[in-house]
Amino acid sequence: MLLLLLGIILLHVAALVLLFVSTIVSEWTTGAGATTDLWFNCSTENGGSHCDPATTGEWIQSVQALMILAIIFSCLSLFLFFCQLFTLQKGGRFFLTGTFQILASLFVMSGAIIYTVMSPGWVKISDPSFGYCYILAWVAFPLALISGLIYVILRKRE
Repeated sequence: MLLLLLGIILLHVAALVLLFVSTIVSEWTTGAGATTDLWFNCSTENGGSHCDPATTGEWIQSVQALMILAIIFSCLSLFLFFCQLFTLQKGGRFFLTGTFQILASLFVMSGAIIYTVMSPGWVKISDPSFGYCYILAWVAFPLALISGLIYVILRKRE
């Protein structure tokens, strides 16, 4: 039983770390000497680096908000899991924890979809490709969804 709890916690923490890294680091789109992310558009010109804030477009703000909400809901879910672990009656299910984690996975999926659809018109990079943070966001989505479903199915035992 202890191994199961440890595995669930590690899965949740892995998804949370991926969410943090994908939101903070600046590699959502990369190309010839330039990178863009949710916060900045950076380019290396003449041996120096120049970063401009992301535009104030509504879609990039919605992606920013969705990624931040995903982190908040995932952190709340982990906190609720530990609270419910000690207060839930025997045989009870972790519905609230699972709901928050599933919502976090839906937020990150929605943010990544919006970025996928809207970024080609926004990114001013020659030969752009999606960076590793974009991929980490897509990897965090199924991990968060799986851990949320495990929480919903999980029953508290002695």
